[in-house]
Amino acid sequence: MLWHDFRTRIGRYHVERDYPALAATSGLSAHLRFGTLSIRELVRYARADAGEGAQAWLAELIWREFYQMLLWHYPDTVEHAFLANLDALPWPNPPGHFAAWTEARTGYPIVDAAMRELARTGRLHNRLRMVTASFLVKDLHCDWRQGERWFASQLLDYDQAANVGNWQWCASTGTDAQPWFRLFNPVSQSERFDPDGTYIRRWLPELAGIPARHIHAPWTLPAGQAARLDYPPPIVDHGRARAATLALYKSCR
Repeated sequence: MLWHDFRTRIGRYHVERDYPALAATSGLSAHLRFGTLSIRELVRYARADAGEGAQAWLAELIWREFYQMLLWHYPDTVEHAFLANLDALPWPNPPGHFAAWTEARTGYPIVDAAMRELARTGRLHNRLRMVTASFLVKDLHCDWRQGERWFASQLLDYDQAANVGNWQWCASTGTDAQPWFRLFNPVSQSERFDPDGTYIRRWLPELAGIPARHIHAPWTLPAGQAARLDYPPPIVDHGRARAATLALYKSCR
């Protein structure tokens, strides 16, 4: 049983939860979504455990309940930004960018590995939900609502309140969201949370033979080796995309 198994690992949750190559999360989100486990039971258990792992997990459960409350009181946030001044952000939605993101061919391995896992399994690690969402909005400049709808069509544990809340958090349009000037760097996120490329190699076997120092950014390989890869070059330059994102958000401040 997933719940029994997670209780044996919960003490390490706060240390390991951000590493997608590890079996560190509870895996209970679908059970919470469909009511086969009680949120009250899980909260009671976490509150009774003073360990750092249990307390970190309790914080995640609280985020879930916060988004449930938020959607109840602000149902318009399904389609509109919680921060009214950002509701009319002029998203460029460049042709081909959204399709490249859904089809796992952005040229950024951590993003493509995550999108491939989502398409094949209907599951996605929370850290990678944030990385892929931030990339779609702030690197590819696509409207967060497109991404929210795509996740709705793919996730086995899809929960509207949590999904909308998380997408608005990543897009900096929601309540208690990450600041609009904060962008996840997909390469540094990959280096930090998949340091050996274990997760990337699992879902992108075409990159399996690349040394760890290059697997997060295959375009840094010597030109001849990069050209022989069955893998696309980066769809955008992160630095330039970041500058464009900052200008976009500043236009609506």
